[in-house]
Amino acid sequence: MLISPSLLSCDFANVQRDVEMLNQSKADFFHIDIMDGVFVPNISYGLPVLKAMTKHATKPMDVHLMIQNPDAYLSSFKDAGAHFLTVHYEACVHLHRTIQAIQHLEMKAGVALNPHTPVSLLEEVIDQLDLVLIMSVNPGFGGQKFIDSSCKKVEKVKELIVKNNSKCLIEVDGGVNLETGAALSNAGADILVAGSFVFKSSNPIKTISELKEL
Repeated sequence: MLISPSLLSCDFANVQRDVEMLNQSKADFFHIDIMDGVFVPNISYGLPVLKAMTKHATKPMDVHLMIQNPDAYLSSFKDAGAHFLTVHYEACVHLHRTIQAIQHLEMKAGVALNPHTPVSLLEEVIDQLDLVLIMSVNPGFGGQKFIDSSCKKVEKVKELIVKNNSKCLIEVDGGVNLETGAALSNAGADILVAGSFVFKSSNPIKTISELKEL
């Protein structure tokens, strides 16, 4: 299992400290949630903070754009250090073009689906994607309760990937802990995003190691 701890749950007064802690852990990526207060009802952080994090991070930046009009910022996030760049299906008018633009910038292209968005809508692009991000909570805030039907959704994505001979990875974000993580692993998830569960634990490094073993 690949683990991508969400820095949305880190201590914003000690971001460098928490980034360096993750460097020492078994985490595979840094999950960066970018929110604009329009697409989701919250504002997190933007390009300057991502650039500051990248200076200290020793692992790839897994950037999740929860913003309107993501196309206007693709090259800016590349310059800020994004390795994976995930946009929301619901925010992209011309999704195929957006995926091509991300990959043209030599980033891995991901598409996120909100809880209400059916997996079938990805059928025409699944063979071109590097990542599908299943939101197992409604996006915008950390610490929410896991939506149980997300496991069935992961299974549907897995079926779509196999059907189309895609090499796409499945990532899940929201309400991840050891119990839900095990269920998601059984359903076919490749990457787990964990925020509150990691950063609010008494031993984040140990918690990440336990998630890795799922």
